[in-house]
Amino acid sequence: MSESIATAPNKFMLGLTLKAGSGFECEWLTPKVYGATAEELADNTIALIKALADKGVVELASHAAVAVRGAHKPSGGGNAARGGAAAPKTFQNGKVQPQSQQPPTATAGDSCQHGRTLREGNGKNGAWAALFCNSRDKSEQCSPLWKDQKTGEFG
Repeated sequence: MSESIATAPNKFMLGLTLKAGSGFECEWLTPKVYGATAEELADNTIALIKALADKGVVELASHAAVAVRGAHKPSGGGNAARGGAAAPKTFQNGKVQPQSQQPPTATAGDSCQHGRTLREGNGKNGAWAALFCNSRDKSEQCSPLWKDQKTGEFG
């Protein structure tokens, strides 16, 4: 593999996604590899993967991601921590409905440190609502708090 930047025209390009785990919260490396022929592209891909492993790029990216996650301070509840709207969307008759009120919060004894998002729906047993943990890592997610239909409280 050449150590220089790809020159034009390269007939072949391959984008790789190297993920550290199955979820979206894990580290991703997304290099691109170029080659004038399919054989050159394959050789360059092998050389890149070996170099990334030999030079410790994968481990370094993983350590950097852990440091960033440790320094991250969520900016609000729900999807706001991920750059989206704080309140979840609801749908009726095929249209998005605006939120008329603030979503409820968990009880004072709730120990979830990740924040929660309100989700509502209708199932075979009728209407339901629950506050779900915002942790992207499924292994760290707290149990949902289900709405008691009689009292309207979450627990």
